[in-house]
Amino acid sequence: MGKDKNPRRVADNEAMAKLRMLRTSPQKLNLVAALIRGKKVEKALTDLTFSKKRISQDVKKCLQSAIANAENNHGLDVDELVVAEAYVGKNLVMKRGRPRARGRFGRINKPFSEITIKVRQVEEQA
Repeated sequence: MGKDKNPRRVADNEAMAKLRMLRTSPQKLNLVAALIRGKKVEKALTDLTFSKKRISQDVKKCLQSAIANAENNHGLDVDELVVAEAYVGKNLVMKRGRPRARGRFGRINKPFSEITIKVRQVEEQA
């Protein structure tokens, strides 16, 4: 008997990678995600390599994982891949703080976020 196979969460010409618990705010991470949305994967990788943002190296790892998933798990051609979607979500927030004047407590939030990258194979027009 057994269980039925889970349906795929992405289309047949897509692959996905998700990176959780990134130590940056979602707003800052979304700036880097906007940098690669809709670009070919080679161009997106070079943009992330030479970006000055600290978090861009982690986003590059996630993009490389999505490319590897497309090639190894789904048999897609790497040269025809485009970053179809790159979206950011919130994760937990560590609450820290430090004492302030007159007995008060200054709260410091340390947010975490997550990024999901989907790559899609598109055939080039001649």
